[in-house]
This record gives sequence, C-alpha cells and structure tokens, in this order.
Amino acid sequence: MTEQPPSNGHGPELTEEEVLAKLQDGKERILSELRRRIIGQDDVIELVLVALFAGGHCLITGVPGLAKTLLIKSLGSILDLSYKRIQFTPDLMPADITGIDIIEEDRTTGKRELQFVKGPIFANIILADEINRTPPKTQAALLEAMQEYQVTAGGDLFLLERPFFVLATQNPIELEGTYPLPEAQLDRFMFNIVIDYLSAEDELAVAMQTTSKEEATLEKVLGGADILEFQRLVKKVYVPQNVGQYAVNLVRSTRPNAPEAPAFVNKWVGWGAGLRAVQYLLLGGKVRAVFHGRYNVAIEDIRTLAYPVLRHRVLTNFYAESEGVNTEKIIEMLLEAIREPASGLA
Repeated sequence: MTEQPPSNGHGPELTEEEVLAKLQDGKERILSELRRRIIGQDDVIELVLVALFAGGHCLITGVPGLAKTLLIKSLGSILDLSYKRIQFTPDLMPADITGIDIIEEDRTTGKRELQFVKGPIFANIILADEINRTPPKTQAALLEAMQEYQVTAGGDLFLLERPFFVLATQNPIELEGTYPLPEAQLDRFMFNIVIDYLSAEDELAVAMQTTSKEEATLEKVLGGADILEFQRLVKKVYVPQNVGQYAVNLVRSTRPNAPEAPAFVNKWVGWGAGLRAVQYLLLGGKVRAVFHGRYNVAIEDIRTLAYPVLRHRVLTNFYAESEGVNTEKIIEMLLEAIREPASGLA
C-alpha cells in the first residue's frame, strides 16, 4: 500500500472541498457509464470502485449468470487502461500468466538470444476468471504481482505499470476439481465481494435489455493518471482516533485466544485476521466516506466494510462447521459485541 506520486506533479495543495469534488466527480463518471450496461448490484459496484480508488484488489464470489465477468469487462471498457482476461483452468501454467523466454535469431548476425515475451499479467486491469479452477502453483503466480507490482522471470525483474487492479472471480458451486485459494493469496485481496441474485424487478430489466437488438456502447471516461491521482488524494481523508481504534479492536477480536476475543471466537474460529485487515478497513473507509460526501471516516464506514474485508480472513474451525456457523454469522456477532470507543478518545 505504497503511496503513489501525483501523476501531474506536485501542484498547489487542494482544499478538502476540492478533493471531495474531484473524487466524487470521478465516481459519478464511472457509475453513469456502468449503469448503461449493468442493472442492479449497486452495492457491488460501489465496493469495486472503493477498491479501485484505494489501490486494492477484489475477489468476487457468486453463482454463474450474475454478471460478474460483465461488470469487470465493462469497467475495463470505460477506463482508458489496458485490460486482459485470464481464464483459469486446471492446465494453466505460471508462465502462461507471467510470460516466457523464447529464442530469437538476429537475421543479420545469425546470433541467437533469449527474449522475454510478456504474459497477460502486464496490463492495468486483470480479470482472473474462475481463479479457483487452477492449481495453487499457478494461483501463486499472481502473488508477487498483486503485492509487489512486479514479475520475476528468468532471473530478471519486470515492473508492472500502475495502476494495477486485479479482479478475480470464483464460483462457489461445482466445487469438484477446484482448488481453494491459499490463505496467503486470499489476504492479498482487499475485498471478498459476494454477488447475490437480483430482485425480480432488476432481473426482468436485465432479461429485457439483454434480449433486445441494441447493446449499450460504453465510452472511456478516465485514464490511468486520473486513477493514480484519486489513489493519492484518498489518503488525505481524515480518520478520527476513535474510528481507527474501533477498526483495530474489531480485527483483534477475530483472533482466537487474544485478550479481545469473545468466547464465540475462541470456540468457532481457527485463524483470525491480520494487520492488513485494519489497513484495508481504514483505507476503504476513506474512499467510502468521500463517496458519501464526507472528508472524515465514520465508524459506520468500518462496520459496512467489515464483511468484504473480513469474510476471507476469518477462518472457521471444525466446531463451527459442525454447528452450521459460517464466517458471515461470526462477523455479524462481532459487530454486535464490539463496543464503539468514545469520540473523545485521545
């Protein structure tokens, strides 16, 4: 989560109102285009944009037919950024993602030398489709890129162009032949966003739209320099001390045998969330605050983001599974149990 330099140099410092106006304008420009093709799923779209403006990555979980891939492809269409789709399959190899060395011959000298051919990971927006259908060795090829913004191949280091945004999808059904993501890989995702079925009204609107002869043509509204500037400006948003303390208390309470852990966490949780969860709660809270017209993070922002930030970081144990308790239930109980610090906390 390294701060990006401003894309247009260090100009005059913006006021709070100017920062809010600039970020909200960027959000509305993206939303207005997305809504021409995506119906419903407003909460999902907002979370994806929160991650984009915060510089994080998203894991999107949902059954087939809920427009997971369409949403990501549409986002790639309206941002003036390079976009690549990687279809994860059981036979996909790490080199299929990062790239390979090939032997090329110089026609004038006849000399042969290795040349690195870049793989699809070298793009600004990556759609990792059905990431849980490929073995861990190939999943791990994304790890270095997602965390370090670089790829190592053949002993050489290649830097990835910023912004770099990975959106991975996984199917929670048809689990035969799938490979659950390792905990280290899961922790690299800022959010785990769950897409549910549409309302009856939205489902009818989607069916009518997708079976008509007209398809919405999306226009590019923002470029890479804009996104990098948004990611820089977001970090200026103020986090009150009591809000930061609440985020820390919430995350620490997910860890079994920690002093802050409630009895039900000790009983049902095998592994809790780490420091990255606190960082993403605060950074995501900054973006959400701006989206809702505020220049300071509120506890409500932290509570709203608790589910997408924690649901893939809190791992249940055998006792929870045997009693039908899932991570969603544990997060719900934590939000009820953890008290909000006083606003005057020093």
